[in-house]
Amino acid sequence: MTLWACLCAGDILLSRGPDGYALPAGDEAPVALQPWNKVTTLRLPAAACDALHVVRLDRPVTGSPGLEMMALRASFDVLSERDYALAGKAAELIYWDHNSKYCGCCGAPMRFETEISKRCTECGKELWPQLATAIIVRITRSTSSSTHDAGDEAILLVHANNFRRPYYGLVAGFVETGESLEEAVRREVREETGLEITDIRYFGSQPWPYPCGLMVGFTARYAAGEIHLQRSELSSGGWFTRADMPPIPGKSSIARRLIDDWLCGGATTT
Repeated sequence: MTLWACLCAGDILLSRGPDGYALPAGDEAPVALQPWNKVTTLRLPAAACDALHVVRLDRPVTGSPGLEMMALRASFDVLSERDYALAGKAAELIYWDHNSKYCGCCGAPMRFETEISKRCTECGKELWPQLATAIIVRITRSTSSSTHDAGDEAILLVHANNFRRPYYGLVAGFVETGESLEEAVRREVREETGLEITDIRYFGSQPWPYPCGLMVGFTARYAAGEIHLQRSELSSGGWFTRADMPPIPGKSSIARRLIDDWLCGGATTT
């Protein structure tokens, strides 16, 4: 089976049928294409499909029965896990292709060498897609003198200036050159909130194709300090118990997975 990931700006083309939404499938493209629209073809037998054609559309598709354009983020709620993962990978490749037309060493045109690499047509420099690694951390603290009641806990939630909706999320930031993931967690928490943390533990990770990231999630415990928000990054924030939670991110994010895990008793007091 051949799948098509056709994107225009931040939207992806989906097929809509009785069983819901999916990436369009078939030997032929779901819409008329020009030679320059096709970016690359991925051979992905492990993903239960023979190939994925990655396509950059010139304009959104409208008026085609059975086809619908949808924001990539919104598609998480309607696509299968496999299709959303493939859509995100395609979006990252389109972004990388657009930003790697010319060699950074000599300025000559770059050409695809493999499905996910390019080679300079003059100096031979090779190039692969780059990921921007970011950390996100759930910080909890005890709200009572008891060290045994996991219900007596609070979670640190913040509202970032770049949030488009009025929800509260977790402290996050990009990993800098020369630092470990754990060092990035401590630095971001200290910079954005003024707090010191301990007991940093890996939770999980998530590809974040907005446009080409990898979000690595951690949990940690409050150690010391008072909250002093970095106003250039955060507009508000504080400690919240399970009984007084504010609006939180949608199900598509690892932030929500971290918060839901805590709401279900995933954290333990120390």
